Amino acid sequence: MYSCPRCGQLAELVLEMDPEEARAWPERWRARLPGRDAAGRSGVWRFSELLPSTPAGVEAVTLGEGGTPLVELPQLAEELQLESLWVKHLGVNPTGSFKDLGMTVCVTEARALGRGVVACASTGNTSASMAAYAARAGLRALVLVPEGQVTAAKLAQALDFGAMVVQAGQTFDEAFLLLRQLAPRLNLYLANSINPFRLEGQKTAVVELLEQLDWRPPDYLILPGGNLGNVSALGKGISELADAGLVTDVPRLGVVQAEGASPFHRMWSSGAEELVPEDHPETRATAIRIGRPANWPRAMRALLRTRGLTAAVPDSEIETAKRRLAELGVGCEPASAASLAGLRRMRQSGQVPAGTRVVLVLTGHQLKDTAYVEEHLAGLPGIRRAEPTLEGVERSLRGWL
Repeated sequence: MYSCPRCGQLAELVLEMDPEEARAWPERWRARLPGRDAAGRSGVWRFSELLPSTPAGVEAVTLGEGGTPLVELPQLAEELQLESLWVKHLGVNPTGSFKDLGMTVCVTEARALGRGVVACASTGNTSASMAAYAARAGLRALVLVPEGQVTAAKLAQALDFGAMVVQAGQTFDEAFLLLRQLAPRLNLYLANSINPFRLEGQKTAVVELLEQLDWRPPDYLILPGGNLGNVSALGKGISELADAGLVTDVPRLGVVQAEGASPFHRMWSSGAEELVPEDHPETRATAIRIGRPANWPRAMRALLRTRGLTAAVPDSEIETAKRRLAELGVGCEPASAASLAGLRRMRQSGQVPAGTRVVLVLTGHQLKDTAYVEEHLAGLPGIRRAEPTLEGVERSLRGWL
């Protein structure tokens, strides 16, 4: 069951905790760091106190996800007049995106329930992740994708892991609607972010981040928004840590959408209480090209709890942000760069004040969309041909050196 049969709202898992016991959690988690924990737990299952328990005899389906880097960018902090700026790169996961953090818990639950087929609709990253974890668990994987809207690299991942891929519809939202109707007829276990077990794994990213910052939260935590599952997950993680008394200063969540696919930003910035879907979302940042985000009520609660903020940015600013990160040695897929583009907008508008501490969440790996780089070669060194002699190579470098 993914939603309440009475009110229609998406189901959520509630963490029951003893605040006294919770005080001991950080030390337990530290003791389970790689090299210290004989069980070799992944960066998600290390935080088992925050996760749903599994039946006896059911092993977690893991590929060693989590443990992703937090990279400080002092050059950008100076440019934007911030005290400090980091990027938490969730693209450094087994299949190259943050989806792995949730998929390990989701597919473990599918295994515990004895399900044979897991399924998702996807703009690419979910399909790659689900296919990998299904293969690891010995389950079959079914993926519905919008026709011609998913990068070749992401499709290749899903196919390589043995998934059945069906192209249906022109948008993610069309494919997702079809899958939700198909799932009960074919007894499919849905692995999209409407599945509450997905969010349980994804929320651990915020715990890991706070560990890396010695439990001093940033002032702002800014991330891209598509279907809004990650926003909901990180908001849930922040709320649970606050309820446990492990953090008192709650970071403000910032959600960035592409202008051509920004229904949540329009709702939040206008003060509306209901989201108006976008039937024809359009952005080159394919991972966030979603017009009907299923998780918007959860995301709205997360922003209300954290006094959150939103921004919408054009594709041109996403491209500029992606290139600036690459100049600093940080690669990511286009949707991830929306975080930096949105931060620039938020600084210009005064939503994020000078002198604050900010963490940007990068959600996908640089190699997820290499075609994007090829399309935006202007201003890059590019590729030159040379005769295979010293003189030939030197001539090819004239005007560059």
